[in-house]
Formats: sequence, structure tokens, C-alpha cells
Amino acid sequence: MVNIKTLLPDLKELVKKLDEDLLVRAIGNPEIDAGLQEAFHQIEKGGRTAQTYEVWREDYLDQVAVAWVLACVFVRFMEDNHLIDECWLAGEGERRRLAEDTHELFFRQHPHDTDREYFQHVFHEVGKIPASRDLFAEGKTPLWAVAPSGDAAMKLLAFWQEIDAEEGHLKRSFEVEGGDTRFLGDLYQELSERAKKKYALLQTPVFVEEFILDRTLDPAIDEFGLDTVRMIDPTCGSGHFVLGGFARLFDLWMKREDNEIVAAKKALDGVWGVDINPFAVAIARFRLIVAAVQACGIKRLKHAPDWKIHLATGDSLEWHSEIHKSIVQLGIDRCRPSWVKNW
Repeated sequence: MVNIKTLLPDLKELVKKLDEDLLVRAIGNPEIDAGLQEAFHQIEKGGRTAQTYEVWREDYLDQVAVAWVLACVFVRFMEDNHLIDECWLAGEGERRRLAEDTHELFFRQHPHDTDREYFQHVFHEVGKIPASRDLFAEGKTPLWAVAPSGDAAMKLLAFWQEIDAEEGHLKRSFEVEGGDTRFLGDLYQELSERAKKKYALLQTPVFVEEFILDRTLDPAIDEFGLDTVRMIDPTCGSGHFVLGGFARLFDLWMKREDNEIVAAKKALDGVWGVDINPFAVAIARFRLIVAAVQACGIKRLKHAPDWKIHLATGDSLEWHSEIHKSIVQLGIDRCRPSWVKNW
């Protein structure tokens, strides 16, 4: 089972080491540095940063390091909870041997590559599953911006495969009961000190989430009806409110449809979210996918429909952001609940 108390310090140290490795690569590789400078100038030109290039570069490479760790967490979660048949990084017993054989086969076919290329291969392969495509897609995550060195990637793989000397099992398990993904919110909040300060990260407690949904989503359903209601969280974070909204809508749709796949699709179409932090959006997206799979009793992600997940990375305070476009498209301005006094 996931032990967040021991897992978090380990992952934070892992992010720090990847961060240092990425910075060394960026400084020592003219091609990587040129690419980063071009990205910086585009952002600076658009008025989206007042940082110097060196400060921006450190912040951005921290995002990349977090993206690599999160991508591995997603894969390990899929492996340990048998959401995929393959075992790419680690496992117990036969699953561990499967991971080792898969790794060996890759290097037979690519003898001149390093573990860096192996990880990229894994992310590409897992990203082919429709339900997990957006988690690993280029352009939707900093994962593909810069890759760590081959040596750092080798140490990263060893980290996931580390055995507890006393127990004789994997030191870090991602197995959970009932598909519970709330622990990912703790990772979101604590994984990067830079991100925590920049985005003022703080999770919403369960009782607060339920209290607010009781007084917003439920009355909206009563007033507008299940077919019409849409819930938008403009600062969705790691997805507590959209997950809570999905669960409520799914239960209601099941009473009408009596078909899990149809009910899940309609429930997912009823929850929308945006967050300025790309990591938060990645986690929320993954959690929604797992929640839908669990709700439908689907055992493998490859059997899941290609659901549309209505989450976006952006600043909801900017009028021309995707969230405001969504509000206009959904006609929220024209169907403001009577119990909402001020917008």
C-alpha cells in the first residue's frame, strides 16, 4: 500500500537530483540552452514573465523534473493496480521479472541507447492508451522539453526498483484500495518547494469539499436539471472538487441510464476545470480517468472508452482564457442560479 509519509521525502529528493542534473545538461549543452532561450524570449515577448532568463530557466527545469517524477508515478500506479498488462518499471514476483525482461528486450533492440531513451519509450507506449494519452502527450506536459542524462535516468530506474532489505519487497508500492487517488494531492502539494511557493499550494479538506458541493452543485441540479447542469472549478488544483462532482453526477446518471459507460461519459461532461499549474491539471486528469474506470468496473485502461476530460491549463483570471470561453459556450451567464448573488 502507498505510504505517503515515507514516499514524499523520497520523491522530493528525487526531484531535487533530477533538477540538478537537468540544469547541468542545459548549461553544458548549447542546443538545449538555445531551445530554452527561445522559449523564454517568446514568454518574455508575450509579457508572461518578469524573471531573468537564469531564474526562469531554474523554475522551468524544476517543472520538467516534477513532470518526469509524476510520469513515473502514473506508470507505477498503473502497474501496481494492474490497470495495464505490461510492467515497464517495477513489480513484485512475476511482475518484476516481466519488467526486467521488457527492459532487456529494449536494449537488445536499441544497444546504443540509455535508460533515458527507455523511459521515453515507456512514456510513448503508455501514452498510446486512449485513456492515458493526454497524461504523456507532447504539448500538454513539460515532460518532453528536456530529458535527464543517461546516468540520472539509470539512477531513476534503480529508485523505482529498490528493494527493502528487511521486508524483501519493493520499497515503494503504489497499490491502493478501491482506486483511491487522493494521495496524489499530497504529492501535488509537497513535491516541489518552488511550485508550492509559486502557486500557494494547499489541499482542500474532504469536509470542506463536501460542504461546498452540498451548497453549490446539488442546488444547481435541482434548479436546472441533470441534463443542463455543468460544474466549472476555475482553480481545480489536483481535482478534489471535480472528483466529488463526478461522483455525485455519476450516481444520479446511473439512476436514469443504468449503463455505467453512458453514465460515466455524461458525468465527465458535467465537470470542467482549469488551473494555472500544469502538474495539478495532470494529476486531476489522471484521477478523473481512474475514477471513471473504477465506477464502470473496467479492469484495464486499454478497455476504457476514449473519454473527453474537460480540464485545461490556464489562468482563469484572464478573460480570454479557455475557462471563460467554456463559460460562454456553456451559457453559464444565462443560467446563473438564483442562490448566487454576485459574480
